[in-house]
Amino acid sequence: MADEITNIEIQMSHREGNTELSGPKRLKRTVQSYSVKAVSAVLASAMVLGGAGAAFADNSSTGAAVAAVSSQTAATGSGIFSDVKTGFWAEKHIYKLATQGIVVGNNGLFRPGDSVTQQEAVLMALRFMKLQGNVNTSTEVALPNDFVVTNYYKPYVILAFQHGLLDKTTEMAADNLKSSWGERKASREWVAELLIRALGQSASASAAASRPTGFADDAKVSANKRGYINTAVELGLANGLTGNRFDPQGAVTRAQLATFFSRAEAHNSLEYDNTFKGTVSSLKDGKLGLYTNGSTLEFTLNANTAYYTSTSENRISLNEIQPYTKVTVIGATYSAAYVELTDPAVQVEQAEGVFTKHTPGIIWVDSANGYDQYPYDSDTAFLDVNGAVIQPASITAGSKLTLLRETFTGSRKVVKVQVTSGIVNKTAKGTVQSVDTAAKSITFKNADGTVETFKWEDGTTLFSSPNSIIQPAELKAGAAVSYTIKDNTIRSVEVSSGVERVVKGFIYELTDSTIVYQKSDGTREVNLLAAPAIVIPNAVSPVIADLIADKTSGDNVQLTLNGSDQVTKIEVLSRQIEQYAAATVVDYNTKTQYLTFTDNNGKAHVVKMDEKTKMTYGGLITTSLTTMGAKLAENRKIDVTSINERAMSVELTTKYSGTLTAINTSTRTIVFKLGNGQLLTMSYPQAIEMFGKSGAVITDVPLNVPVTAVLASNQELISVLRVNGSSQFEIATINAGTNKMTVKLEGGSNSSELNLVNVPLTNEAGQKIALTELKAGDFVNLSFDGSTPLSLQTVKQVAGQVTAVDAAAGTFTVKDYTGASQPYTAGSGVRILRDGVTTNALSGLTTADRVLVRKDATGVVIISVFSQLNRTFARYESATNEIYTKRATLNENNKFGLALNVYIHQGDTTLPVQSLKENDNIIMYFNNDKVVEIVKQ
Repeated sequence: MADEITNIEIQMSHREGNTELSGPKRLKRTVQSYSVKAVSAVLASAMVLGGAGAAFADNSSTGAAVAAVSSQTAATGSGIFSDVKTGFWAEKHIYKLATQGIVVGNNGLFRPGDSVTQQEAVLMALRFMKLQGNVNTSTEVALPNDFVVTNYYKPYVILAFQHGLLDKTTEMAADNLKSSWGERKASREWVAELLIRALGQSASASAAASRPTGFADDAKVSANKRGYINTAVELGLANGLTGNRFDPQGAVTRAQLATFFSRAEAHNSLEYDNTFKGTVSSLKDGKLGLYTNGSTLEFTLNANTAYYTSTSENRISLNEIQPYTKVTVIGATYSAAYVELTDPAVQVEQAEGVFTKHTPGIIWVDSANGYDQYPYDSDTAFLDVNGAVIQPASITAGSKLTLLRETFTGSRKVVKVQVTSGIVNKTAKGTVQSVDTAAKSITFKNADGTVETFKWEDGTTLFSSPNSIIQPAELKAGAAVSYTIKDNTIRSVEVSSGVERVVKGFIYELTDSTIVYQKSDGTREVNLLAAPAIVIPNAVSPVIADLIADKTSGDNVQLTLNGSDQVTKIEVLSRQIEQYAAATVVDYNTKTQYLTFTDNNGKAHVVKMDEKTKMTYGGLITTSLTTMGAKLAENRKIDVTSINERAMSVELTTKYSGTLTAINTSTRTIVFKLGNGQLLTMSYPQAIEMFGKSGAVITDVPLNVPVTAVLASNQELISVLRVNGSSQFEIATINAGTNKMTVKLEGGSNSSELNLVNVPLTNEAGQKIALTELKAGDFVNLSFDGSTPLSLQTVKQVAGQVTAVDAAAGTFTVKDYTGASQPYTAGSGVRILRDGVTTNALSGLTTADRVLVRKDATGVVIISVFSQLNRTFARYESATNEIYTKRATLNENNKFGLALNVYIHQGDTTLPVQSLKENDNIIMYFNNDKVVEIVKQ
């Protein structure tokens, strides 16, 4: 080996330009040499614990690596190295290679974000090729003096040259020796070549060498690396970066290199000593039986065993791995450290027939083809129709059977015998899948996943929730239930954890906290109110007080109940009452308590008032018939609600609520439609109150919007017409001490102050929040009565990178700055704001864009695209939380403020701002002049 390397050295000439140096100018080369034997165990240990390549340094055995991983897991509780958190993008690949011994850690650390040197990458490639054991430790090895490699790695680099993993001409070229070859950071294009050579795919790379890579930075790719990059991409080993770049000279991190080699195993036919592929033959009692190469191996599973699938980067649970599926198991001494589901298809076949008899070890079944014999053993599971374990002897002749036989061993062993016929008597727990009221049947999915359907009989089956008796139609899919079956018929269904359901009835009694309603079968139920939404046809912003409760003629309603049987919505379906708005008093008789009035059409009506009548004047409620009677003078305007001749409520009219339907500029009148459908014509209002518009006139009010007409004292004129509505605003300032907020008006140049005392504040999920939870820059939906805010709800905003766009389907996905994917559908339209220009087509969005996404008050998706700058980093000022970049011109701005939660990263590795170094190339993305994301190149 020393002679071979010396020859390489002699053939190399130091060139300056195109002139070869000779004579006294010739560089005298000396040969570095060392003995592998001289590298003591102490030195090797020091390198592993303290060197830059700890995660890739050698280890004594694969078993030791797996044991190390297990001990680290036990120590950290993370399931992997302490600095590789659960959910980290490369966790699967790091864990997999660690259990195979291809990478090892250092004191529980992996340092995933550290750059990999070329000599470290070579050692990892040799382990991947199972060649590290071929290193020559009995003789001295030598390399040219200017081909600098750390002593520990020299024999591995020699071995890499011998096996064609490295190209001597390229690696030992003079231009490649200007710095330490071994300690140089491995670039993405260099690693691509190493990967393809390790897989023996150099011929494919040669064939692809003349094709452009298709990346935006193809011009930066070295000509001799283009074929390797093309092949690596085609094999799915490497992908592009943001902006369709490959970044060929970019440094490769440890996490990235582990991912590259982990993916490469799919194209590698080598078998690793502690890696086993096969089919799960059994899975119980913390043991996994694996059928592989004609025999069964048993592995112990524990809390530290990691589970993945071959098609995803995310962990799964043991419950997602089923018997008779294909897996890869990695583990030493039959203790599984890593299990990967490679094919979820169950390797079984199904047979059916009628049970005839059984003899020891054999089930006899009458099928369409005659009598079949099925051998079984002690591992075969026998289940009755309820899924309970039984003995073969308990199966009665004539029972229908379903038999499952495995197909992976060739012996086609019976693994399960399920009785499918017979009388069912059981109590089980599960969820409701569907309810068919016409067929009187319910489909359940029980706890073990079995789906079964049973019928009920009227009068013999009890349906209940935790607080009430319910009807079958009130059961909703997804509700958790306990159900009892007797003689194949449902005897009871009890909802243990309900989902949202609806009931119908009329309001019997109503308080601020409870509602009593009577159902169609005459039974009454009482439920707690959970700040329910109120819906009354033709009523604007109705409240609970607008509902009519009566023991015989209350509102017919549909109630929405949550899983705790609390009322979250009350919708009036019909009313058995009469309502008269803007009626005119004819007479009130204090002796008989009869009230005579005419409706808006001049028709006379008579109702009787009593102490139960709700009476209101000037906004005040009274219980005195005498006091109220004194107010009911002839020609006074009143609002009356009655049932037959009984007055439910009488109120002196102070305002009308309805919808503006017409404006007549000639007669100076307006027409609006009241909540009961009545049309009312009145003269122009004396004033218009409209949020955000001072000095508004009637023609500023659009038609078909809800309005409130506040009457003058004579009840004939409208003193103020308040325009109701809701809009979305951006918060400008907040003063929690005074309960005030200013919001930006249209255009953003002006603002308006709001007093939010007693205004309900909720988040986007409808939960109550405090004013202190809001901040400038947030968006809110506000509803108004004129200039008075009625309610405020925050608007969800998501910032991140667009990862997918389907303009035809009207969908796109954003990966937010926490790493979560947020899908969107632009069903109500889309508006994209980019550099001051607005467009309305998703085709204007790309996967390179960073965006802030929200929905406006009408459901239109608003996408604000962040601006970006490419700069060279200079320094960070922690006192002001600002970064400085190097100027290209004297007038160029080079100071930028950072957002509070700025996302700084290189690839998928998150970085602290302190990790940025002078002369780093960075891309900055801005929202409201603040840097929200920095990408280190």
